[in-house]
Amino acid sequence: MTGLPLTLAEAARRIAARELSPVDLAQAALAKAERLNPALHAFIRLTPDLALAQARAAEARQMAGGLRGPLDGIPIGHKDIYETAGIPTTAHSRLLADHVPAADAAVVRAWAGAGAVTLGKLATHEFAWGGPSFDLPWPPARNPWDTSRFTGGSSSGSGAALAAGIVLGATGSDTGGSIRGPAALCGLAGIKPTYGLCSRAGVLPLAHSLDTTGPLAWTVEDCALLLQAMLGHDPEDPSSADRPAPDVVSGLGGGVRGLRIGLVRHFHEQDLVASPAVRAGIDHLADVLRAEGATVTEVTLPPLMDFNAAGWVILMAEAHAVHEPWLRTRFSDYGEFLRERLALAALVSAADYVQAQRRRRELCDAVAAAMRDCDLLLTAAQPAEAAPIDRIGKFASLEAPGLTIPFNLTGQPALALCTGFGEGGMPVGAQLIGRPFADALVLRAGHAFERATGHRARKPM
Repeated sequence: MTGLPLTLAEAARRIAARELSPVDLAQAALAKAERLNPALHAFIRLTPDLALAQARAAEARQMAGGLRGPLDGIPIGHKDIYETAGIPTTAHSRLLADHVPAADAAVVRAWAGAGAVTLGKLATHEFAWGGPSFDLPWPPARNPWDTSRFTGGSSSGSGAALAAGIVLGATGSDTGGSIRGPAALCGLAGIKPTYGLCSRAGVLPLAHSLDTTGPLAWTVEDCALLLQAMLGHDPEDPSSADRPAPDVVSGLGGGVRGLRIGLVRHFHEQDLVASPAVRAGIDHLADVLRAEGATVTEVTLPPLMDFNAAGWVILMAEAHAVHEPWLRTRFSDYGEFLRERLALAALVSAADYVQAQRRRRELCDAVAAAMRDCDLLLTAAQPAEAAPIDRIGKFASLEAPGLTIPFNLTGQPALALCTGFGEGGMPVGAQLIGRPFADALVLRAGHAFERATGHRARKPM
């Protein structure tokens, strides 16, 4: 084949029609990875033998008329905090450089069962928090739109591999915004599902009460197809919601007519002033949704800094609890960024943590009250276009309030999607946020926007 399909959905349709060979698709994806990864550093390791074996099995099902669904034969990658049986899972850290799990994470197992083809393990920030670091065994991933720029969060390799068109789907994790940051800065779609909706079993933790697994892809439709295969109660994950898996795919084409959308303008115009391109993208998204039949009105939430103060105290305290044994015995083996962030986290007291959790409850109640007359919220996902990667400070997340962590605190589903392009042709994005377990509605609204615009036709390479 001469090139990779633009979207997962397109590839799935062509595979189902026997117009596209899963083996040819895997070989093309692996060749592209070999060509681009030296500059992008998206993959920590490629798994060509596994990929081709899975692709051959998918092609046998294709020829026998027994495809397992839309992920069958699709090239994907896994963030390197998702455990993979017999394949090192390093968390991008020298502490786990030799860690080879005996079993797959639940999501890895689910996607493999759906027929997905695993190209390899994707770069992250050290233990999903310490980056972008230049003193680790593997360099940080680069943004394909401009390789001097940041990818936007710890699902960094996922963002780079997807934007470059190497894979058509990837796993991410989101504790303070690490799915939505790369989605916004790399011109992708990425959803942080409702807390507890997707299993975290077999995924290395950062902060237990905030961690969420989810997918990234080129389009909202692709995200929905990937998310559908991740859903379901998992008794191996104590946080897993014991409820039937929702259908997030069949209603995608339902449009937004009659939906009430609350624009949280003060987040990106007062609390943290976003770039002109980001603000223009949000206005564009609002205008398109209005034209499609939704009502958009402004709503007010508590100040962004209140969410950040509570969120970062919780994240730091829980991350320190995870790492405390290693901090006592292998402190110098951490990279500088994570080592110093965890050292700072050691100063968070039990009283600080309890007060932050108390404030979290109040903030959740305030958001729920603001949404009594709204079906969705709309605000920025990142304050500006991607910054140069060498200008990201080790305490950057504490120097200014983040736009994504509010919805880790509340546990609501939050979708980041591309709304246009700004300085230097770099992508910008926004967030659509739903009530808990309204993931299907969030995806439906994002898909309506993408169908009405042409942003998905523009690629970096």
